[in-house]
Amino acid sequence: MLLIKKVFLYDPASGTQRETDLLIENGKFTRIEPDLSEKISGISAGSPSSLHVLNGKGLCAAPGLIDTHSHFRDPGYTHKEDLHTGSLAAARGGYTSIILMANTNPVVDNTEVLSDILTRAKKEKIHLYSCANVTQGMKGKKTVDFDALASTGAIGFTDDGVPIMEASVLEEALLAAKRLDLPVSLHEEDKTLISQNGINGGGAAAQALGLIGSPREAEITLIQRDVELAVKTGAPLCIQHISTAEGVDLVRKARRQNPRIHAEATPHHFSLTEEAILRCGTLAKVNPPLRTEADRLAIIEGLRDGTIDLIATDHAPHADHEKAQDDFTKAPSGMIGLETAFSLGLKNLVEPGFLTMQQFLACLTCGPADFYHLDAGRVCEGAPADLVLFDPKAVWTVEKPFASRSSNSPFLGMQLPGVIRCTIASGEIIYENPS
Repeated sequence: MLLIKKVFLYDPASGTQRETDLLIENGKFTRIEPDLSEKISGISAGSPSSLHVLNGKGLCAAPGLIDTHSHFRDPGYTHKEDLHTGSLAAARGGYTSIILMANTNPVVDNTEVLSDILTRAKKEKIHLYSCANVTQGMKGKKTVDFDALASTGAIGFTDDGVPIMEASVLEEALLAAKRLDLPVSLHEEDKTLISQNGINGGGAAAQALGLIGSPREAEITLIQRDVELAVKTGAPLCIQHISTAEGVDLVRKARRQNPRIHAEATPHHFSLTEEAILRCGTLAKVNPPLRTEADRLAIIEGLRDGTIDLIATDHAPHADHEKAQDDFTKAPSGMIGLETAFSLGLKNLVEPGFLTMQQFLACLTCGPADFYHLDAGRVCEGAPADLVLFDPKAVWTVEKPFASRSSNSPFLGMQLPGVIRCTIASGEIIYENPS
């Protein structure tokens, strides 16, 4: 039994925003009301073995955070990350539910690989879910057995990292996903338009480094095609890690015709511009690339008006030696994000007044839970006791070591607001950072 006293609760799903006590028993929230220790006979006298009390005074609580887009590199690339180290990084960042991408080695295009991941995931203290691939071998030619993978536990379908270039293949996939009521999430970069990825084509950073880069049209053209297919089929679709103002506007218009179209914004795309490449080098190399200040502000506006309703980390670990390339084009794209995402949202969305705390948290909790049909993202009696406690006023410095096995972050050395004090999954404290 766990009692959290006098914490300020934000629950976007219900609109709750008040100080309260929370009682957790058998992995569930059982009572949520003020002054519980005084109202429940004998609770304050409970023995240490049966009752654990946390003083939440001065702290805020929210549903455990949900990431719809993480790479734990397991199987196949566990020198970068594995299910256990990724779970530790998630807990440190306030996350209790993670949706894993399917571009592992072997890829998750069959039930054997998916079953292996999900079986090993049960050993971790957070909730790990996995997408399966859309196409066999991630080759974009032939769709997977959607029914078998869904029955095995796939929570969605994606070839993230590789765009699906054939419209007929994608339409077939969308119809299958619609029948199963499971999302398809898409990496939107037309590879035929890209000669050098990871840097904004024609931008100041690319010019300074003498690179061609990835033009914005590579994202815009695929988003336009794919939202049109989603409108045509009525399928649930997620546009991943959106990076352009035009892309945001295409999603905005398409959602009016099919509200089952959703979009992700990453913390790095709403926090940084291509200028970070000149400061941080390959640590800021990511697909799709960081773009201009106008694009960053358009993404924030998309979050503000609800066009974008998912904040996803695209947590992408790489070993130090892989990122430390003299030749920018040879370094892999991607950055870790689970341990900094929450604070970056406070700094760049909430503190400037673009989003309220409730709007911000909705993109990390009930929004993802609703789209992926998770029993999560809410603090209410009877719900699973997944919770994050944080101090919004405390400041911390991003520094090594991370809980992640990798440390490829362009935010190293930056001071950020918002310290995660405690992460609770299924009623169990899985991370603590007392003040």
